Amino acid sequence: MVSTALASTLARRNIHYGWVVVAATFLTMLVTAGAMGAPGVLIKPLEDEFGWSTSSISSALAVRLVLFGLMGPFAAAFMNHFGVRKVIVFALGTICVGFIGSLYMTQVWQLLLCWGIIIGFGTGLTAMVLAATVSTRWFTKHRGLVIGMLSASSATGQLVFLPLMAELTTRYGWRTTVLFVCGMIVVAAFIVLLLMRDRPSDVNLPLVGEVHITPPPAATRNLKAALASPIAILREVSTTSTFWILFATFFICGLSTNGLIQTHFVTLCGDFGIVPVAAASVLAVMGIFDFFGTIGSGWLSDRFDNRWLLFWYYGLRGLSLVYLPFSNFTFYGLSIFAVFYGLDWIATVPPTVKIAADRFGREKAGLVFGWVFAGHQLGAATAAYGAGLTRTELNTYLPAFFVAGAFCLLAAILAITLQKSGSTTKGPAMAH
Repeated sequence: MVSTALASTLARRNIHYGWVVVAATFLTMLVTAGAMGAPGVLIKPLEDEFGWSTSSISSALAVRLVLFGLMGPFAAAFMNHFGVRKVIVFALGTICVGFIGSLYMTQVWQLLLCWGIIIGFGTGLTAMVLAATVSTRWFTKHRGLVIGMLSASSATGQLVFLPLMAELTTRYGWRTTVLFVCGMIVVAAFIVLLLMRDRPSDVNLPLVGEVHITPPPAATRNLKAALASPIAILREVSTTSTFWILFATFFICGLSTNGLIQTHFVTLCGDFGIVPVAAASVLAVMGIFDFFGTIGSGWLSDRFDNRWLLFWYYGLRGLSLVYLPFSNFTFYGLSIFAVFYGLDWIATVPPTVKIAADRFGREKAGLVFGWVFAGHQLGAATAAYGAGLTRTELNTYLPAFFVAGAFCLLAAILAITLQKSGSTTKGPAMAH
């Protein structure tokens, strides 16, 4: 097999195959995140072509975000049952089907089906749970750094492709952008088929940072039992305040990131006379700074108290969102926002995954984080629909940004109520 031979070759050079898996996962999350971000530049073209309102389009995007999150725990169960590679390839195929179907839509319910249900289901299988699963299965050492890298790929993919997609949409129409996204998905699926493996033991290696090969846990042959495992895990962890604090803060994380900025920023800038390509370029700058900010967050999460990292991340994000309406949407004002907000886009992910893994255990980490991430996407869906409704009813997005900023400040306070690492009580336990 290509992977076994490559693993042996890399091992002779003292390079662990886990980094190849990280690269394949990075590409997958980059591409699927680009697919998630694509509707952000397509709202106005859909309004112009079909006469749909912002709130109608936002309702489909909200459904997509809800499914994107709710699939998380079950995605982890599917990965445990079928294997990571099979789940990823199936997910990429599903996303492609949703986009191709949207080429022929003429009514809002078809938008809801293609972009809401089908793409929401597919992207949910390759969400942040994939990053948590890969990092905890392949790494003991450098786990926080890997989570940071993979988290960065997700946010960066949502943002850096936007200028190109905005340019394609402006020049050739939104259907060309959809075909471009499908092409990226096909390339990612080929790389995954070639290089992705489920566990280090598949290529006769220990985890990075360990000496002995860890045999895989006994596979659950019964799919029904595998699908029941997320519910069982939820019942178990829902007795701890740690879980609910992580869930609440991640709800606010979604409320203040992809549900708001990713979905509505281009249209918001259009309301202030900024053309889509320029607005998407601001998002791309955020993506670049996010890449370094989230990797840096992963590095910090291996070394410092994750409670205080979350406190600063949420607090600074809240202040940046409150600042945005006062930026006057000038080049200088938006540049300041792009830098500070970009550094903090999803820097919250590495500390949150670290807390979940350390508090609830490596094997449960993917499922627990899946439920926490469901909270993230419920928050995102709330913002996606709520901000669209605000623009439709009040003719402005700005109240949604003030509300999101205030909630971020609340999340900062919640983060420091977690107890320090090592607590085993059912109170607000916290893992470092």
